[in-house]
Amino acid sequence: MIKLRTVEKHYKAGQGFTYVLRRINIDVEEGEFITIMGPSGAGKSTLLSILGMLDAAFDGEYYFMGYAIHELPPKRRATLNRENIGFVFQQYHLLDDLTVYENLALPLSYRNLKSSESASLVADTLDRFQIVGKKDLFPSQLSGGQQQLVAVARAVIAKPKLILADEPTGNLHSRQGKEIMELLKRLNGEGTTIIQVTHSEENARCGKRIIQLQDGWIEGDEILPAKK
Repeated sequence: MIKLRTVEKHYKAGQGFTYVLRRINIDVEEGEFITIMGPSGAGKSTLLSILGMLDAAFDGEYYFMGYAIHELPPKRRATLNRENIGFVFQQYHLLDDLTVYENLALPLSYRNLKSSESASLVADTLDRFQIVGKKDLFPSQLSGGQQQLVAVARAVIAKPKLILADEPTGNLHSRQGKEIMELLKRLNGEGTTIIQVTHSEENARCGKRIIQLQDGWIEGDEILPAKK
């Protein structure tokens, strides 16, 4: 599904460059559940942004479902993004001028769905995440945990092939966090590929593989033993 070949990311600093990612080579098979770990500043979120096609200013090669992303024009990348990828951002990225219902409906607007089908999916998702009573509220009227729940719901509603999650339980209390991780595991069991960034060892163990970053380099790539 994904191939990264010698991917690097740098910023100009004085007379030289500061590298955020160095010679990243990763293969991701469809249906994997991968965790990216490492200390702050290791390049985790930057790598996630490149994988999500939000950052095209990198060196190297990125292939997604057979497409050479590093060669595609911005419009084509955006289309592939919308049609195949769901995001859970650390900062939510909900649209402030849309209600919870409208935020959830937005990803569905990029699919060829009848309005009745979209309405049904939104209703089912509101029920699944127990946020029916929040559907007419705006993000500013929600707590941080509630905004995170909406962000996760928005990421999964269109049943994307790939979910990218940056600290998906970071603003949730323990029960909600466990429910979100169980949901991600269930989606992965149904075939959705998931790549998460987390500092939580417990959340990392929900996946099947852990990639360790350190100062922009891959320091480890561990396949976890199958759970009995």
